[in-house]
Amino acid sequence: MDTLEKLYKVIDERKENPQEGSYTCYLFEQGLDKILKKIGEECSETIIAAKNGKKDDTVGEICDLMYHLLVMMSAQGITYSDVSEVLENRSLKIGNLKTMKKTDKLT
Repeated sequence: MDTLEKLYKVIDERKENPQEGSYTCYLFEQGLDKILKKIGEECSETIIAAKNGKKDDTVGEICDLMYHLLVMMSAQGITYSDVSEVLENRSLKIGNLKTMKKTDKLT
């Protein structure tokens, strides 16, 4: 079992058995809007850290983003295996390059 899967199980457990003082439980109590807001914040912070070229900061922000994505998954009933299975199937594809639109080439 990898680290993300273990973390997902802890998050899911906190959803089912809330613990006082847990940040994860706080997020579940606040609801989906709060969870999604945190994902947006962490995504922006990840982008800024990467743009600034600070590896340690970028890694930290990626971890924060991944954690909040796992919380959202649990809140939405999306299991770790749901995502893992799709990623596994995608990794088996060869030549999955999508055709770029003219506007894509400009950015």
